[in-house]
Amino acid sequence: MVTPATIKDVARVAGVSVATVSRALNGAENVLPHTRQRIVEVARELRYSPSGAARSLITRRTDTIGALLPDLHGEFFSELIRGIDQAARARGLHLLLSSSHDDANEAAAALRAMNGRVDGLIVMSPHADDDFLSQNLPPALPAVLLNSGVRGARQRVFAVDNFGGARAMTEHLVRSGRRRIAFLGGPQANFEARERERGYRAGLATGAEAWLLEGDFSEAGGQRAAAALLALPAGQRPDAVFAANDIMAIGLLGALQAGGVRLPEDIALAGFDDIPIARYVSPALTTMHVPIAALGGQALDALADTLERNATDAGATVMPVQLVVRQSCGSAQT
Repeated sequence: MVTPATIKDVARVAGVSVATVSRALNGAENVLPHTRQRIVEVARELRYSPSGAARSLITRRTDTIGALLPDLHGEFFSELIRGIDQAARARGLHLLLSSSHDDANEAAAALRAMNGRVDGLIVMSPHADDDFLSQNLPPALPAVLLNSGVRGARQRVFAVDNFGGARAMTEHLVRSGRRRIAFLGGPQANFEARERERGYRAGLATGAEAWLLEGDFSEAGGQRAAAALLALPAGQRPDAVFAANDIMAIGLLGALQAGGVRLPEDIALAGFDDIPIARYVSPALTTMHVPIAALGGQALDALADTLERNATDAGATVMPVQLVVRQSCGSAQT
């Protein structure tokens, strides 16, 4: 078995001190160009790989970004992680992922565990309010918040236009001639769910009453809502259902079809997010397109820029969404 080369081996072959090798490989300016070039060549010849732990002691950087998400399962989070990871790789950074499983205690434990192991954090959690962040996020650790309702946050916040998108979707269903439009919501503690419900209410026709169905952003939640609708006489069902995310809409779609409901003839259906599978279900799902991967990528870039400037960056960026009309709502885009 070949013993890996050490920094002492590089120093010996290059004819310099260990300290000079360390400064050269860590980008210090007080190394002559020809000396640095020689050290780099020797390190390459010996296949020397610097210890990340040792380097971090010198530079006080781990070159690692932490991401705390509510879940790692499903197409939405897969796309979000893809966007974060691609941007991190382009910056030469590594990604450390953790999920809170929608549990506040697990979210707090994950933040504490990442402290000291990452240079900065991307946080997406329904529990990330002012109190939670002040108790669990070290003030000196740079962070970016995703889809957060925190007001006046010290951190940069990236969010999608949940309210505007939900209002536009509801208005589209109204223009399509739907009059009894139900809304399948998400968890009440979730900021995005509340904003989408608010947009739904704002988009209803004048005098129309809100019809709220309980949901939880899961496929099973959509199936439970379908069971509740199927229990009603056909004439008392809504003529459209707007689900607060695509996963619930897809669960609803399958269960309604299994119960003999024709989509969109009997009930029009719409979702929110435009996850990849939304275009492949039958009928294809009308939804509000969210640039999911771009959301993750822009959050990572903003955090990396903050680290490079060594300065705290606050402010909010709201990313626009786009109505995508497919067969499930039974109408052309207007």
